[in-house]
Amino acid sequence: MSDANLPEFEALRGGKIFVAGHRGMVGSAIVRRLEQAGCGNLLLKTRAEVDLLDQAQVRNLLRAERPDYVFLAAAKVGGIHANNSYPAQFIYDNTMIAANVISAAHEAGTRRLLFLGSSCIYPKMAPQPMTEDALLTGPLEPTNEPYAIAKIAGIKLCESYNREYGTDFRSVMPTNLYGPNDNFDLATSHVLPALVRKFHEAKETGASSVEIWGSGRPRREFLHVDDLADACLFVMCQPRDVHEAAVEPMNSQLNVGCGEDVTIAELAAIIGEVVGYEGDIRYNSDYPDGTPRKLLDVGKLAALGWRARIGLREGIASTYAWFQTHHA
Repeated sequence: MSDANLPEFEALRGGKIFVAGHRGMVGSAIVRRLEQAGCGNLLLKTRAEVDLLDQAQVRNLLRAERPDYVFLAAAKVGGIHANNSYPAQFIYDNTMIAANVISAAHEAGTRRLLFLGSSCIYPKMAPQPMTEDALLTGPLEPTNEPYAIAKIAGIKLCESYNREYGTDFRSVMPTNLYGPNDNFDLATSHVLPALVRKFHEAKETGASSVEIWGSGRPRREFLHVDDLADACLFVMCQPRDVHEAAVEPMNSQLNVGCGEDVTIAELAAIIGEVVGYEGDIRYNSDYPDGTPRKLLDVGKLAALGWRARIGLREGIASTYAWFQTHHA
């Protein structure tokens, strides 16, 4: 974990902290990390209590509670199939959540906000590894373009509020995430949790093979959500002058990843071994591969002093154990 004695950490520990999306994979990991750090004054609201798509509800909540810090982790997320099936929902929900929370945080005088984006903001054919200044330099991957545009809007909202109002709103762009509280629904999940479930069910039923969509050749980077949560606190705690010196004014997001990628075939082999599945793995090239490669350049965050610590096999093993306890 990152150093809990950063200059701003005492203020974070003593402030009121709103975690938007605290029941999701990312939000729940941030809550766990905040509690480990001794931050007890947490503002947590379910969707039944506050609908983040409702501007008035969000504004009223933040005006009443006046949080010092906001972690904006709420989002509608999903894999290729979900993004292809519900593009209008992905762009509308994510754009509205970002606009409502960021605007309300400004009106409420929030000291600092951290917006959670996604590596899919970068062009489909961006040079690898992808640096922060690749943003808006080329076409996006079509299968998740609506989601990506909504996340780009969130980044630009933070930048624009900082420029016009002098706020201290920050953005981090995590790579592909996995871990506790992930979505393991085969129709809407991302590749890693989907494969965990596929291999588990194949093992339980004695299936002779597991089918994986695509060719298996695309390369992806995977970060355990607990590492991301640690990075979020690290970035939130950086003094303003240190943070601003690390980012470009017009591309102010920071990439968060482990700096290494694997092919989908290599990922499948690791998951199969962790699960204990001994059948065949077959690839169905009738399904799209998506972006050929997605690896983030994490040099800026590393220069500030943060690096991921959870290895892929270790992280998959702990995720599978969580899945067995909660889903299997």
